[in-house]
Amino acid sequence: MIEGLYETHIQVKNLEKAVQFYTQVLGLPLAHYDETRPIAFLWIGEHKKAMLGLWEQPENVQKRHFAFSCSKDFILHTANTFLENNGLQAYNFLKNGTHAPMVFAWMPALALYFDDPDGNQLEFIHVLEGEGKPELGVISYEEWIKVNSNDHKEQ
Repeated sequence: MIEGLYETHIQVKNLEKAVQFYTQVLGLPLAHYDETRPIAFLWIGEHKKAMLGLWEQPENVQKRHFAFSCSKDFILHTANTFLENNGLQAYNFLKNGTHAPMVFAWMPALALYFDDPDGNQLEFIHVLEGEGKPELGVISYEEWIKVNSNDHKEQ
């Protein structure tokens, strides 16, 4: 019945500034801008497969979280530089002061976080191959590789 998540909406303080961030910094194409509501819709990924709605709420913005699906290579080798070059601070799930991507071992998935200008928590995520290992919790990618290489040696 359900095939995927088509759209999500977040609140932003200033619609024009938010559209500029999501289109110019993150590269999402503008689908529709309605000044009368005020709301903007942006395409995510393949054209018309997913959408993000930005609702202007000048006061009392309720911060949200959502994740962008990205390649493993982008998260491991490019994301930190990309974010830094755009004035954004990367952080990991543990918020332990490092900006190294972490693995949610239960999925497993590689993830790196950052905030948009309104404080919404955004995430770059890549689902990794293999079976999840929930007992490991959230670990570094290096630890994940080590655990998986040990598993393959035992077989």
